[in-house]
Amino acid sequence: MARHSYLFTSESVSEGHPDKVCDRISDEIVDLIYREAETAGMNAWDVRVACETLTTTNKVVIAGEVRAPESLMNGDGGVKQEAFVAAARDAIKSIGYEQDGFHWQNAQIDVLLHGQSADIAQGVDAASDANSEGAGDQGIMFGYACTETPALMPAPIYYSHKILEDLAAARHAGEGDVGKLGPDAKSQVTVRYENDKPVEITSIVLSTQHLDDSWDSNKVRSVVEPYIRRSVGDLKIADDCAWHVNPTGKFVIGGPDGDAGLTGRKIVVDTYGGAAPHGGGAFSGKDTTKVDRSAAYASRYLAKNVVAAGFADRCTIQLSYAIGVAQPLSVYVDLHGTGKVDEAALEKALAEVMDLSPSGIRRALDLNKPIYARTAAYGHFGREPDADGGFSWEKTDLVDALKASF
Repeated sequence: MARHSYLFTSESVSEGHPDKVCDRISDEIVDLIYREAETAGMNAWDVRVACETLTTTNKVVIAGEVRAPESLMNGDGGVKQEAFVAAARDAIKSIGYEQDGFHWQNAQIDVLLHGQSADIAQGVDAASDANSEGAGDQGIMFGYACTETPALMPAPIYYSHKILEDLAAARHAGEGDVGKLGPDAKSQVTVRYENDKPVEITSIVLSTQHLDDSWDSNKVRSVVEPYIRRSVGDLKIADDCAWHVNPTGKFVIGGPDGDAGLTGRKIVVDTYGGAAPHGGGAFSGKDTTKVDRSAAYASRYLAKNVVAAGFADRCTIQLSYAIGVAQPLSVYVDLHGTGKVDEAALEKALAEVMDLSPSGIRRALDLNKPIYARTAAYGHFGREPDADGGFSWEKTDLVDALKASF
């Protein structure tokens, strides 16, 4: 029997967390190749990127495979190093790392990218079931939306992200003592629900790097608490809320100098904070022939439009794919007992209002663009659509088409 009153917790990590540094660099590589394709006259539909990054103390390793313009490739199947190294350094600088153990100017950066495998390319370039490109891999993807926040996101992950995003903005602006925080941080928010509605925050955890060695937990809390209270807006912080700010004390050594990072290790942070299923695939460093990314965006887009149309208070959508096959193998909808339409009928309607092949998704959401570095921190979902096409999967422009289906 479903519970309707409970506590639920989600965590987020900042742009300076070691894993997020890697996600950012990998997505900067995706953007670099899309930008250079446009400049060089390469068809953006032909871009392929599968890029993984590792970081540790003053070291960055970038590996994977690409199909990029000749201007970025050398004669032996590898890539020209300079542009990729520069993209990584610019990302690290933008995040704010200028510490002895990890500095944008001094870190050693190894680029081990090479041309895409012909075996993978043949399945993607021509689907076995349609005159279209095939999925870049097999897999399952989930999308989710709910009425808990204006962004139609679960409250715990939404506010975990917002706390860190607001602190990062203040840090970059150099606002008072917040300007003395470092880039590396983690947050965690526990929300109490009554009748499936978020009513108050019962615990807040924040661990943030700071550059002043003399600061202790009490000092850090005095600096960050006003920002946290503003970030959660109208959601009440309980009178007996448990605050854990830098609970281990000092946090001066941060980022990849304190812990190694890898692309794709924060997939639950990137999506719904555990409030919905996750198919297991990471997003960052991948072009959108990879359905791990594009179909996850499409499923969120569809779920958000279902909720925005008033068909349900909660919606989970699953899509599944096979490598080299264009159309999804299955479409599944769960309205969690809140639906006002038949779920089986909705599954059919979704497949009719949007072409769910990789090329159909890329076309509908206009994904062949350098819009991915901005997704690398503070969640891929629950963001405002950008004028240049970023976060296009957050639009609710399918509402009328869905309503017309019923």
